Amino acid sequence: MGTSTAQKGNIPLNRLLTATSLSVLAVCAVIDRWIFIAVIVALTVGGLYEFFTLIKKKGIPIYSYVGIPIGVLIPISIFWHFELTKNWELLFTILAFLIIILMQFVRRDNSNATVGISTTIFGVLYVSWFFSFLVKIRMMFPGVDGEGVKLLAFILLVTKAGDIGAYLIGIRYGKHPLLPRISPNKSIEGCIGSLVFSVVFAVLAKGWLPGILDFSLLHVALMGAIFGCIGQLGDLSESLIKRDCNVKDSGNILPGMGGVLDVIDSLLFSAPAFYLYISAVSNTL
Repeated sequence: MGTSTAQKGNIPLNRLLTATSLSVLAVCAVIDRWIFIAVIVALTVGGLYEFFTLIKKKGIPIYSYVGIPIGVLIPISIFWHFELTKNWELLFTILAFLIIILMQFVRRDNSNATVGISTTIFGVLYVSWFFSFLVKIRMMFPGVDGEGVKLLAFILLVTKAGDIGAYLIGIRYGKHPLLPRISPNKSIEGCIGSLVFSVVFAVLAKGWLPGILDFSLLHVALMGAIFGCIGQLGDLSESLIKRDCNVKDSGNILPGMGGVLDVIDSLLFSAPAFYLYISAVSNTL
C-alpha cells in the first residue's frame, strides 16, 4: 500500500472499487471459515505466483511448480489440524527443498542453482508461511467461542487501517520522502498517518481482544502502534523486492492497487508478530 508523494488528488475510482470489494470479501472471510480458507489459498497462490514471476525477470531459475503447491499445503494443513511435530509446518519447506535438490540433479545447466533453490524456499517462507499465521490466529483460543475470529478481525483492521492511513495522508499531504531509494512514493507524512490510523482503530477495536487478556487502553494503543509499524515494515520489504526486480507493482490483477503481494505485504509481517505476541502473553496468565 502506498504513502504517495507524487500523485496528489482524489482516489482513483478503480482503486476505490477494488478496495471496497476486497473489504467486503475480507468481512465474509472473517465470518465464514470456508470462505476464509478459500481466500487464504487464493491469495497464497496469487502471492507466490507474483513473487516467482518477479524473480524470473532477474534471470534466476525458479522452481515455481514446486514452490506453489508446497506453499498451498501450509495454510491448508494448519486449517485441517494436521500435526506431526511441534514445528510441523516447516516439514513442507524441507520437503520442497529436497524435491528441488533432486530436480536440480537431472538438470544440464547448474548455473545459479544455489540462488534458484534459495530464492524458491525464501518465497515459500515469505509468502506462504508468514501469511498462514492468519489461519493460526483464527484458530486461537479454540475453547472460547469466537475469540480467534475476533483476534483475526483485530489484526486485519489494525494493519489495513495503517495501509489506508498511509495512502490517504500520503496522497494529500506527503512532501518528504521516507526511503526514496527503496520506495520513492512513500512519505514521512504517510508513515505518520499510518501510525495514527493503526492506533485509533486498535483502540476502537479493543472489545475484540479476549477478555482473559484484560489489556488496558494504553496497552491496546501501544499494540496498535507496534503492529502498525511492523505492517509498514512488511510494506517496505515488498517495495525493496520490487525495486530489486525493477517493477512498480507486483502484478496487475487488482485494478488501481496492483497485485496480490501489494495488498497482503503488510500482513506478512504483522500477522506472525501478532500471533507470537498473543501466544506469549496468554501463556503467562
